[in-house]
Amino acid sequence: METTSGAVAQAPAAEGGQQVPSARRTVDRYLQAPFPWYGLDEAFTGPRWLMQVGTSADGAVEHGSIGHGDEPSVKNEAGSTGEPKEKFAVVVTVAANPSRRSADGTGLLEATSVSSAAWLAGVGLLSFTWPGQMDHSLRDDWLDQQTETAWVLADDLEGPDWSTLSLPVDGVPTPFHYRESEFGWVLAGSTQEGVHVGAYGRGMSAYGLGFAMIKDISAYA
Repeated sequence: METTSGAVAQAPAAEGGQQVPSARRTVDRYLQAPFPWYGLDEAFTGPRWLMQVGTSADGAVEHGSIGHGDEPSVKNEAGSTGEPKEKFAVVVTVAANPSRRSADGTGLLEATSVSSAAWLAGVGLLSFTWPGQMDHSLRDDWLDQQTETAWVLADDLEGPDWSTLSLPVDGVPTPFHYRESEFGWVLAGSTQEGVHVGAYGRGMSAYGLGFAMIKDISAYA
């Protein structure tokens, strides 16, 4: 996917020198999306929070993420029971776009697919992963290698590394591609609303999740 990670720039200070809250300054980008956003359904009653959006070369919003549970940090620590200390699930919504001409007319933008959602979810999980035995200086090399692996896996959703899982989307049983690793799990599928949904998490079981369209993303502000 020809997208740019849309980490939102530092917000200007409000009157009195106070910073605008993070969620308030990021929801504007979500509101610009021409597609619906998805998150966990109402069965999940924990915290929900905006993360970031990704844009195409012409600035159009193409995907974004919504977090649920504990806000993860870059670590892979476990508690005394062996369970991860952080329990979270992140839902990635990706616009379902066919191969299309770029805004300047000079080329074609890559089409999005379930594989796009699977890759974004896989890379998202990696962004909060750091093997405990690894020296900090080696993390960039490790991340590059694992990102390439995530792409290869996402490009072969029918391969042996993936299993199938049926989860509700807007109340309708929907097939997902699913895989686990030592760092967490990743899944990806499509909705009847013309978007692809990916998800990743750690400490929360994927088997009990359900997804639903977010009725009012501005409520996150």
